Amino acid sequence: MSTPAKVSVLPLLALAFFALKAPTAKCQAPTDPSKSPTPPSASEQAPSTSTDLFIMAGSDVDRPGLLPRANYNIGIGHTYGFLKKDPIGDELTFGYTYENAGTHGFLHTVYGEHTEQLGVMKNLSIPKTQAVSWYTWIQTGLTSYTGYSHVLNRLDTGLAIGAIVHLSFDSSIWIQESYSKVVTVPWYTTSSIGYTYSW
Repeated sequence: MSTPAKVSVLPLLALAFFALKAPTAKCQAPTDPSKSPTPPSASEQAPSTSTDLFIMAGSDVDRPGLLPRANYNIGIGHTYGFLKKDPIGDELTFGYTYENAGTHGFLHTVYGEHTEQLGVMKNLSIPKTQAVSWYTWIQTGLTSYTGYSHVLNRLDTGLAIGAIVHLSFDSSIWIQESYSKVVTVPWYTTSSIGYTYSW
């Protein structure tokens, strides 16, 4: 006995749907093409996201003194559209850095400093050009000193400012200067240049 009830309800639902839809369609006033809303410009649309894979090499200048030491960095970052207006940053990054922590030599010694860092980068444009932009970068993480009788772990914090030379849509060169401070270790600066692939 329940089957006829279901069959009779379906036509009533369809009739109610079309009855409610028809008046709303008729109530729309004809639009004037000259008064039609203009589509939002590219700047008003939601910002796009991108992912950056970066490889950088440079030289630390350790303090006290002016001791040059090799610095190699690889990492990945992702830009989030909803963070575009955030003053701190719109790209979250994760990177690994190796630094020569020895008292001599440049490229490598048995004493190494290995750092895994999380960061927030703010990408900023330069008016009237798309070939070059710039960024600020705040990073913090755990650094480990190797080559001793046991591994020494310390907190590492860094601030960087840099320029991006855009070679194409997906390739760019990064040039940056950074300041870093490890707990219980003198501060140091690093000048780096690197290649970035974006997608």
